[in-house]
Amino acid sequence: MRKIGLMCVGAMSGAMIAGSCSMPAKAEPVAQSAGVRDGQHDFDFELGAWRFRVRRLPNALSGGHQWVELDGTTKTCRLWNGRSQIEQMEVSGGGRSIEGMTLRLYNPQSRQWSLYWATSKGGMIGGPPNVGEFKNGVGEFYADDTYEGRYVLIRFVWSRITPTSAHFEQSLSADGGRTWVANWITDQWRVAPGANCD
Repeated sequence: MRKIGLMCVGAMSGAMIAGSCSMPAKAEPVAQSAGVRDGQHDFDFELGAWRFRVRRLPNALSGGHQWVELDGTTKTCRLWNGRSQIEQMEVSGGGRSIEGMTLRLYNPQSRQWSLYWATSKGGMIGGPPNVGEFKNGVGEFYADDTYEGRYVLIRFVWSRITPTSAHFEQSLSADGGRTWVANWITDQWRVAPGANCD
């Protein structure tokens, strides 16, 4: 999910990350060998329907400190034998509502995922994808973009994953990854099992 500004999955509408950072936003090819891990099913935990709680921090890089809470639902289905997913999200609270969609694509050469975000309000994919992978049960994904007129690095972290729950945080860095400010935090609880998109 991309959530920046609006969310992270909030501001995915075109504010992401940037700057000089040691973490690449583009996937680099990984040498093929018998010992290389295939991450094609790393997002399988997301398949199905979930209750969703979002905490969003507006103006995160300019002194914002008042978190807004939203509640809603998400549904995720798989395509291409698991190498792609579509997630639909609807949340509301604090006088606003967000209809969002995350497209996840798995690259079998780099063995990394690219995460794209769109909202019904914007009507288009916003910003570059966050690219990364899972290691030891934690997924980290990075992108360069802009937020509130500044170049930033955007980091997504998926953690605390169980068969019935998961945690997500989107954070921004305006100093190349030295410091981070979280601006979109979600927790979700499963209400129905997953399926293919058809």
